[in-house]
Amino acid sequence: MSFKNQTCCFTGHRYIATQYIEAVYETTKEVISMLASKGVKYFGTGGALGFDTIAAQAVLAIKDTHPEIKLILVLPCENQTKYWKQTDIDVYNDILAKADKVKYLSKTYYDGCMQKRNRHLVDCSSYCVCYFKKHTGGTAYTVSYAKSKNLKIINVCNSDF
Repeated sequence: MSFKNQTCCFTGHRYIATQYIEAVYETTKEVISMLASKGVKYFGTGGALGFDTIAAQAVLAIKDTHPEIKLILVLPCENQTKYWKQTDIDVYNDILAKADKVKYLSKTYYDGCMQKRNRHLVDCSSYCVCYFKKHTGGTAYTVSYAKSKNLKIINVCNSDF
């Protein structure tokens, strides 16, 4: 089994309605547990607000029962949180401190750095767990790219994994 066969990336919308966050978190944990039981060890997320944050927190929670799994943050730039609220920065820093590996693709933000991050996550993975509802924007692009690379797509929005 190559590293790619043992790797899952996450992509999803930044905004998830408050009433769905807990369900999305619980479903994501179930999917991670299922993948871990199939030998997936590496879980990569891009560190954005919304689903990326939920996915990272879910990986960290599952490490209690699956200590072999690793959280890998693939971040578009070092100043990703520049315009974020302090509470979001605090959560981000907590995840950053607990991650097994952190990879920055650029020192500073530039037009296209988010797409580069998304392509990197997909290119290194065999699975893509997503929270995908609307067919426009970065998540739609990333899911489409993942399909073109023949990744197994699991949409926690449907929760029919």
